[in-house]
Amino acid sequence: MTAQIVLGFLENVWNKGSVEEAGVYLHPDFIDHSLPGGLPPNAEGLKQWVSLTSASFEHQTIIEDIVTEGSKCVVKVTMRMKHIGTWREIPATGREVHTAGYRLFWVKEGMIIAHWAMIDGGALERKLKDIP
Repeated sequence: MTAQIVLGFLENVWNKGSVEEAGVYLHPDFIDHSLPGGLPPNAEGLKQWVSLTSASFEHQTIIEDIVTEGSKCVVKVTMRMKHIGTWREIPATGREVHTAGYRLFWVKEGMIIAHWAMIDGGALERKLKDIP
């Protein structure tokens, strides 16, 4: 059940950008330990982050591997992205880029209560700026 909740969240909220569905997946006490500074570390902050990311990229999270043990779920991801809007002061390039990383979810009472991510945003930025 833990994996289904995580996969549903990634597909519907992240890939489809349906931030209005976040409440289906996120526990009322949800904490996101990986949001950028300036965003609240809760469901509202996550919805803002998804919206900001979606304004800069057409993006899709591809699941490369998933490991679930009890209420914890680790997902190895590749993010395929097309740069359509300003990102970190980099104007839209139209480039199709990708980056990879890991996401850890903790599920409680059938909902995601916590999230941590380790995504290589530096690699993404270097690709957008043509830096090897």
